[in-house]
Amino acid sequence: MRNIKIEIQYNGFNYCGWQQQPDSLGIQGTIEKAIYEITRENVKITGSGRTDAGVHALGQVANFNLMSSIPVDKIPNALNSKLPKDISVVKCEEVSSKFHSRYSAQGKRYRYLIHNSMYRTPIYKDISYHVKYELDFEKMCKESKKLIGTYDFKGFMSSGSSVKDTIRTIYDVSLTKEENLIVFEVEGNGFLYNMVRILVGTLVDIGRGRIKEDMFEIINAKSRSKCGHTAPAHGLFLKKVDY
Repeated sequence: MRNIKIEIQYNGFNYCGWQQQPDSLGIQGTIEKAIYEITRENVKITGSGRTDAGVHALGQVANFNLMSSIPVDKIPNALNSKLPKDISVVKCEEVSSKFHSRYSAQGKRYRYLIHNSMYRTPIYKDISYHVKYELDFEKMCKESKKLIGTYDFKGFMSSGSSVKDTIRTIYDVSLTKEENLIVFEVEGNGFLYNMVRILVGTLVDIGRGRIKEDMFEIINAKSRSKCGHTAPAHGLFLKKVDY
């Protein structure tokens, strides 16, 4: 039995998220179907994490066990020939049986796109959050840097999560702007349910002047009500997973 690791890119607009649902189309199930069509093996693939409905990926990682002797360098093109155009396998390798795409992960980096303009654009409509209000970009940059470090991010978690330990470490944050497109990137050892989207919503509310407290005060409050809104899913990308 071979342990196969793949890296996947996808536009999540048409999917219910990574995990397959009984009545909805998921990324996981779509790839499993493609593997079956190539190998005639019913496999269960494990992702590094479950992206929500509408979320995209530039570097999602998954692994699965395979009996087939198909060479690893042939797997990406073989699978891509069966996958829809909004999902693509971009890397493949055979790894140790001990490798687990979720439990072996040491950290993740996410990217979020904000289209800040009075008028919406069809170019970015499925991959960015349209914010028509004027934002204080410099203030957003200043406050975003305060996220770096180890904190209890309890306030930046949506309800419905069973996670008990809400302490996370953020290694790096960047906020850049080119014309009307703001790019937020954050890298950490792990993220709570909807944490990145709440971080973005909080920075947007700070940029609009709706939140007056600084980021340290917001973090230390450990209260969801002190944070900003949850930014929409379609602006979020899983950029890479570190092992």
